[in-house]
Amino acid sequence: MEAEGLDWLLVPLHQLVSWGAAGAMVFGGVVPYIPQYRDIRRTQNAEGFSTYVCLVLLVANILRILFWFGRHFESPLLWQSVIMILTMLLMLKLCTEVRTANELNLKRRVFADFDPHHFWHWSSFGDYVQCVLAFTGVAGYVTYLSIDSALFVETLGFLAVLTEAMLGLPQLYRNQRLRSTEGMSIKMVLMWTSGDTFKTAYFLLNGAPLQFSVCGLLQVLVDLAILGQAYAFARHPPKPAPHTAHPASAKAL
Repeated sequence: MEAEGLDWLLVPLHQLVSWGAAGAMVFGGVVPYIPQYRDIRRTQNAEGFSTYVCLVLLVANILRILFWFGRHFESPLLWQSVIMILTMLLMLKLCTEVRTANELNLKRRVFADFDPHHFWHWSSFGDYVQCVLAFTGVAGYVTYLSIDSALFVETLGFLAVLTEAMLGLPQLYRNQRLRSTEGMSIKMVLMWTSGDTFKTAYFLLNGAPLQFSVCGLLQVLVDLAILGQAYAFARHPPKPAPHTAHPASAKAL
C-alpha cells in the first residue's frame, strides 16, 4: 500500500529525470562551444579554434542522421545531431567572417575550384554550405540505394560515431608534436570529458546501438589522454627556444 501511495510522486519524478537527461543529451554537446563563440566575437580572432572541429562534427552528425533512417534510435540522439549541425554552421560562419576580415591575402578561394590545397579554407561561408550540402546529397543518395542492406546500415552507424570519436585526435597530436599544451583550454577539455562520460553512460543505460557505446568509450579515453598530456607537460615543460613564433592554434591539425 505504501508503495502504491508513493506512485503519485515517483512516477512524475521519474518522468522529470528522464526529460532532464534527454534535454542534457540534446543540448549538452554544444555547451563547450558557447564560450569559444563568445571569445571569437569579443576578440575578433579565430586563431584559437580550428574549423576542422566543425568538419568532423558535421560529417559525424550527418552520417548519424542518415543512420537513423536505417535503424531508429533514441529521439534525443537524433535531435542532438540536428542541434550540433546548426551550432557548427554558426561557428563556421563566425570564423569565416573574422578570418576574412583579418586576412591580408585577398585572393578568393571557393569550393567550386575543387582545389585540395584550399579544402576547408574557403573565403565565404556559402562555400562551406555548398560543401556540406554536396556531402549530404551524395551520402543521402548512397544511403537511399543501400538502405535495405543491414551491413551497410551498421557500417554507416559505426562510421558516424567513429568520426565523432576522432574529434580529440588533432589536439592530442598537436600536443605531442609540440610537447606542450600551451594555448589549449583545460576547461574545454574537462567539459568534453564530463560530456562524453555522461553521453556514454546514457548510451549504455538506454540500450543505444553498440557502435554508440564503443565509440563513446573511445572518446572518453582520448579526452583522458589529453588531460594526461596536460599534467605531464606541466611537470616537464620544454625549454623555450630563441625567437619562438606564436603558439599554434589550440585545435590546429
